[in-house]
Amino acid sequence: MARQIHIRIDDDTYEELNNYSTVSGQTIQNCMLVAIRQLLIKAKEEPGRNPDGYTFIDLFAGIGGMRIAFEAAGAQCVYSNEWNKYSQQTYYANFGVQPDGDITKVPAENIPDHDILVAGFPCQPFSIAGVSKKNSLGRATGFEDKTQGTLFFDICRILKAKRPKAFMLENVKNLCSHDRGRTFKVIQESLAELNYKIFYQVVDGKDYVPQHRERIVIVGFDMLRYENNIDFHFDLHPLKRKPVLRDILESKVDSKYTLSDKLWDYLQNYAAKHREAGNGFGYGIAPPDGITRTMSARYYKDGSEILIEQKGKNPRRLTPRECARLQGFPDTFKIPVSDTQAYKQFGNSVVVPLMTEIAKLIVIHLEQLDAVQQTKLNFEGISQRQVI
Repeated sequence: MARQIHIRIDDDTYEELNNYSTVSGQTIQNCMLVAIRQLLIKAKEEPGRNPDGYTFIDLFAGIGGMRIAFEAAGAQCVYSNEWNKYSQQTYYANFGVQPDGDITKVPAENIPDHDILVAGFPCQPFSIAGVSKKNSLGRATGFEDKTQGTLFFDICRILKAKRPKAFMLENVKNLCSHDRGRTFKVIQESLAELNYKIFYQVVDGKDYVPQHRERIVIVGFDMLRYENNIDFHFDLHPLKRKPVLRDILESKVDSKYTLSDKLWDYLQNYAAKHREAGNGFGYGIAPPDGITRTMSARYYKDGSEILIEQKGKNPRRLTPRECARLQGFPDTFKIPVSDTQAYKQFGNSVVVPLMTEIAKLIVIHLEQLDAVQQTKLNFEGISQRQVI
């Protein structure tokens, strides 16, 4: 049952609240409700904070796959940001935290200090017009010139302002070849300019879930802090028994997930037409004892890339819960949105157990780096006392 409360606020606070309501597209009542919830959650969480653990921020957070990974590694999330309102709903339902909205409008100084920046940022081309002009005039260019107008710029400005010990960035495999390699070159140059030593590798989720899903992961450590002691490796240890599709299928599935005759006829005709043309486009019947193709955010349209065969029936698409399992989310993960939004969200998410293993490697390496740094400081302290 909803209850009503009445509060008085000053004119300045009301103006700020009204402006935020307009920008976010939410009613003033909803903005107030979110603010009160955040305050109560923070009040509950603060006493239980682990002072010894690493902290991280969750940018372009989606539905929180990266948060699950880093919390499993023992780190604590101190800030999250996600602009999509449906993803915000799912994030809130599972973590009790409403992520901030548009990251481009968040001043870096408003973001809490943290040890690790985590971001699955969108892949965007960088404009070279301004850079070319400065080069022709013999002027130096930096990441502000090269990345302005992209969401990667916001990662860079936060790294520059907050200087976390490390970061982890995740993107599609094609980032390396995007815009003929120029995009990845600018990313590498920008991170190096900020004095971070970076390591990257294309990883595949198929060793952790029954899905072929390749992504590039970029990990960086602060060279100003750790100097030449950084030597990170993607020392991954896949599961001994690789999961197969039947492991994640539900035993009882609603008939609404079975393809209609019209859609099934269309998909078959579409595939036949492309086979005749020598193309490989078409639907994919996933083998129950194998792995699936990569699930995309467009899975909600027809589910054609991953179909499940059914005896005596048309094939069916995966259920939202099966999509969650295909990405390694636990069954306790809540899905408060429509099927359409759920398909988009899981299609855009990460393979949680794979990201968890990488998160643990980052935390372990930070512990090693901090131990070396502390030993060095202790030695310098002893040396200074001996001189005195």
